[in-house]
Amino acid sequence: MNVLVTGGAGFVGSNLCEALLERGDTVYCLDDLSTGLESNMKDFISNSRFIFRKGSILDTLALEELISKVDVVFHLAAAVGVKYIVDDPLKGIITNVHGTEQVLRLSYKYKLKKVIVISSSEVYGKSQKVPYKEDDDRVLGSTKLNRWSYAASKAIDEHMAFSYADLGLPTVVLRFFNVYGPRMNEMGYGSVVAQFIKQALCKQPITVHGSGKQSRSFTYVDDIVKGVISASEVESAVGDVFNIGNGRPTRIANLAKLIKKSTASISGIRRIPYKEYYGPSYEDALIRCPDITKAKRVLGYDPKVALEDGLAKTISWCARNYEWKT
Repeated sequence: MNVLVTGGAGFVGSNLCEALLERGDTVYCLDDLSTGLESNMKDFISNSRFIFRKGSILDTLALEELISKVDVVFHLAAAVGVKYIVDDPLKGIITNVHGTEQVLRLSYKYKLKKVIVISSSEVYGKSQKVPYKEDDDRVLGSTKLNRWSYAASKAIDEHMAFSYADLGLPTVVLRFFNVYGPRMNEMGYGSVVAQFIKQALCKQPITVHGSGKQSRSFTYVDDIVKGVISASEVESAVGDVFNIGNGRPTRIANLAKLIKKSTASISGIRRIPYKEYYGPSYEDALIRCPDITKAKRVLGYDPKVALEDGLAKTISWCARNYEWKT
């Protein structure tokens, strides 16, 4: 097929582009390189079936030109990274909400076969009813805390996706849970794993925010990509939402210890208050753990890579990558 990956130069997007090329697709990629990197595409940039366009999903003309050429859109472009959202919530809201509205509106105009909208575990907010099921209630903090603007914007994205599904546009929503792996960016998606590995390799203190008792369900990028591609292939997924993650949560403090051990690092582990890094407009969620029963049943999604194995592959990639040594 001819497909468009928005945010295709990003961490997850570039891994998805590579897998789609291996599947035999012609892949169009739109990315403004605000957090994505040209180096993420170096392994396949010369492929004749890969067409990169530097630009934003907010650029209507550029977006429409690409959507008019494809059958399926994988919409990953978004403002990502908690630090970015806290520092500039308005930009995050505009990018996520207006950008997604443009993707869906133009996809509907050109009667695309399917649109995969990437959402986030953030939509669950700080709910402690775990594991999260897709239809569970959302629990968010005060609108005065910039931290929750990302959760709100991604929820609006989902509402729009379902509204266009009601109009006849085949859409699928996927909620990612803490993806990590090669090409991750310490300032974007996968940031906690990326930061810990960089600090460990550079013999800097591994900085754990808060108590370290908060837990996340870390999912290796190859497993995530398989889930995304399955969602594009399974017709019964249309009009629905799925958790794409790993059902085994890990405390952040334990993650720091595991990365220290896996890198044989001499780095110490230091706890710092949230406000020292994020400022006062921040509140954290204690736990994020998905119920992936529906994804297994409908998509055949079954994450295989254990955290220890995934970290070993990720650390190996980081150690070979120049940016991590500076």
